[in-house]
Amino acid sequence: MRRVYDIAAETQVPVMMHIQNFPHFPGELPYNTGYDHVDKVLRAYPRTNFIGHGDLFWANISANVPTDRGYPSGPVKPGGLTDKWLSDFPNLYADMSANSCNNAWSRDLEFSRGFVVRHQDKMIFGSDCSCLDGKGGGVSQNNNPEASRPAGKCVARATLELSR
Repeated sequence: MRRVYDIAAETQVPVMMHIQNFPHFPGELPYNTGYDHVDKVLRAYPRTNFIGHGDLFWANISANVPTDRGYPSGPVKPGGLTDKWLSDFPNLYADMSANSCNNAWSRDLEFSRGFVVRHQDKMIFGSDCSCLDGKGGGVSQNNNPEASRPAGKCVARATLELSR
């Protein structure tokens, strides 16, 4: 991956990192584990822009990250790695397109409002929504059981509404 980071810096193309510790369905494997060490990569590759995406990236807006699920609920405890690193590293951005961001923001609206204000220039929106009609018709995140909360809703629309 280090060569990819170098090439991305040379060509000014960002690297998106899907960070997920828990499988959503049988047979799925985790992606980019070791999130607590990502700061070393961000520091070592300051000319490479990284985009954080996925369950663990968004769970880490809180300092209290559960070890038994990818989509935490309840109030956010300030001091999470994602919140800190978005402030500390100019080369880290956040993809807000999937259920993971929607879950993170909707679990604690007061915290999320401040988070969006702090990091408004680092938020990137690309639609990771698989609805077919903009109203939630179709399959929600490949029938991910942890992402059932927004079932029947357009994840893209619901997340953009949370960013107001």
